[in-house]
Amino acid sequence: MTAPAFILVAPQMGENIGAAARVMANFGLDDLRLVSPRDGWPNPAADTMSAGALPDVVKVQVFERVEDAIADCGLVLATTARPRGMEKPVLGAVEAVARIRMMPKRTAVLFGGERAGLPNEAVALSDAILSFPVARSFASLNLAQAVALVAHGYAEAAASGPPAAFVDMLDAPATRDELIGMMEHFEEELDRAGFFYPEAKRAPMTQNLRNAFTRAGWTAQEVSTFRGAVKALAIGRGKARVKRDD
Repeated sequence: MTAPAFILVAPQMGENIGAAARVMANFGLDDLRLVSPRDGWPNPAADTMSAGALPDVVKVQVFERVEDAIADCGLVLATTARPRGMEKPVLGAVEAVARIRMMPKRTAVLFGGERAGLPNEAVALSDAILSFPVARSFASLNLAQAVALVAHGYAEAAASGPPAAFVDMLDAPATRDELIGMMEHFEEELDRAGFFYPEAKRAPMTQNLRNAFTRAGWTAQEVSTFRGAVKALAIGRGKARVKRDD
């Protein structure tokens, strides 16, 4: 079991980043990743608000894209209080922490920026939605508060969970880098076959496909097998064209 990475997508205020780092340190978590922070990095306001958690206790990595930030992760959860019109499992904190603890590879929890939350493109790359039982009339959580809820839930469950023998029996999940590579491979072949038509529908069609793939819980071996199947179909299609041309 590996502790999860907490990924802040387009965070705006350094104070919120620092507060998130502080509460992560409180609960023994040290992998903080930032995607396109508005005010750049490093940020003096974050250092001050972290109360000493930055830069030595909590380690920060900065990325330009969500895809790069989650590349080494086998399970990705997206925190949001809003329905997104996507066929995604919706987990409460207890169930989400249980899934995190079952994963033998790195996991990630995505948190959206203060202004608008997570973009749909980030949610589409996630395996499931993590949502809290907030009041519908006042559902917006402060960024650091959302981080605190997940960090506390993870720490609270640290002494429990499935026996190690059962965790060791699980096939290694595909990393997000492997899964995105498979999806891009498949989309390239669909593009060659003229699937994305008309062009105006490319984005929603791609999103629907990616949602379906991320729900499946792929292992690394399954990704490898599927990519081999896509390659075989592409080669076979090419051979078939040659025969017809002859």
